[in-house]
Amino acid sequence: ANPYARIFWEQCLQPVIARRQGIDLLHMMAYVSPVVAVTPTVVTVHDLSFLRSPERFRPANRTYLSLFTGLSCQRARRVIAVSEHTKQDVMKVYGLPSEKVDVVYSGLDPHFARPAPEAIAEFRRAHGLPEKFILYLGTIEPRKNLSTLIRAYAKVRPAGVKLVCAGGRGWMVEDVFQTVEELRLSREVIFPGFLPSEDLPFWYSAAQLFVYPSSYEGFGLPVIEALACGAPTITTDASSLPEAAGDAALLVPPDDIAALAETISRVLADSNLRSELAARGPAQAARFTWQDCARDTANTYARALGLPELAQN
Repeated sequence: ANPYARIFWEQCLQPVIARRQGIDLLHMMAYVSPVVAVTPTVVTVHDLSFLRSPERFRPANRTYLSLFTGLSCQRARRVIAVSEHTKQDVMKVYGLPSEKVDVVYSGLDPHFARPAPEAIAEFRRAHGLPEKFILYLGTIEPRKNLSTLIRAYAKVRPAGVKLVCAGGRGWMVEDVFQTVEELRLSREVIFPGFLPSEDLPFWYSAAQLFVYPSSYEGFGLPVIEALACGAPTITTDASSLPEAAGDAALLVPPDDIAALAETISRVLADSNLRSELAARGPAQAARFTWQDCARDTANTYARALGLPELAQN
């Protein structure tokens, strides 16, 4: 809640506590380790969007990450990247050798699966969901490219199909809402806000189509959540999203409004294509488990400390 308090904790208090407690290895889960740390560290890098799209970040956040992420990666014994794309970014930008960076994919929580049709219908009634809708789910922020999705939806204007843009408001959101007003879509585009995790499988499963138009992602967890629930999915061919999607989703360039509109129109019009995409999704999503994530993270710790690694299952 207070970035300055977090930075003070991260840079001043945490290294002192780690040293006093005799910690053998400190795993920093998000980009930055204490500059003065004497404890060996592992650092997780989720993406380098603060460098790739600096104009889409608040100046203070961008400056802090830009100053300390590279230093933290250089000083760390190991670096964890959440996708192969992020690994290549980290190696290229910070000059790290391949053998120092481990790819550890996030896992998918088991409750992401398609509920029974009766349960979906009851959820739809209880929550007043539109009969037909296209779903986006994620933070509302610039790199998610929501304005592109809204403009593509406006080109298609599918009869009786709403656009639901779910998720909490991030930063620099004005363009999204201005686009809705400019295109006179206030009755067609719905912003339900943040959705509880336990409700997400119902939203994914009730949607005609899930669209994730992001221009840059470290991994793209909503894509595999949607695939696990059998939602026909469109995402982009940018950054790590093809890794998450595999062959179970349709890919379009991130800023191509016409291509996205054409793909949305094609999926909505073709029930066989929707069924085919829905059938592919769960198998692709099943590739990402917390068991694998835990084993791979433990092996990173082992490499950092010179200990034996766990066997691959």
